[in-house]
Amino acid sequence: MEAGGVADSLLSGACVLFTLAMYSAGLSDLRQMRMTRSVDSVQFLPFLTTDINNLSWMSYGALKGDGTLIFVNATGAVLQTLYILVYLHYCPRKRPVLLQTVTLLGVFFLGFGYLWLLVPNLEAQLQQLGLFCSVFTVSMYLSPLADLAKIIQTRSTQRLSFPLTIATLLTSASWTLYGFRLGDPYIVVPNLPGILTSFIRLWLFWKYSKEQDRNYPLLHT
Repeated sequence: MEAGGVADSLLSGACVLFTLAMYSAGLSDLRQMRMTRSVDSVQFLPFLTTDINNLSWMSYGALKGDGTLIFVNATGAVLQTLYILVYLHYCPRKRPVLLQTVTLLGVFFLGFGYLWLLVPNLEAQLQQLGLFCSVFTVSMYLSPLADLAKIIQTRSTQRLSFPLTIATLLTSASWTLYGFRLGDPYIVVPNLPGILTSFIRLWLFWKYSKEQDRNYPLLHT
């Protein structure tokens, strides 16, 4: 196998490994829901939006004939669907959750129908679906900025998960390199905010852990 082929295989493997590690963060929520038999402190919308994002990227991968995109996002969609079903099982107020799910899935399938019925050209389908996937992914990466503002106000990183931050950084970086390798801006651009927000989170961990270390002795004098 040529060096270029080895590099492509390693990069594809890194994308799969890091992305699945990031998706597996939801397993802690799944475990909590099963142990407490409730959905307290578990947010539903991230499961649903990630599922829609996975389905969109899986469709994009199918159009491109990209096995890495298909496998990663098909696996992610299965995991997110599992999280959604468990949430629905333990959620006492199912109607709002079902309404959100039906609404977003309805929008997804309407868009799917539009692309396949009204945009017959494959290149145009790739461009429009790639643009949608990019915008949707960027919005997901930027949505936690409100939490970052609260962290700065409270000077506490309890809201953040350090392992998830590392997984997000590695996932975004690997997909950015993968997109560069393919020359696909629809893959490159939406992962850049993931790298940026991950570095911001790491800086917050560094900054406020130092402040907490300085304050800790004061609390015990």
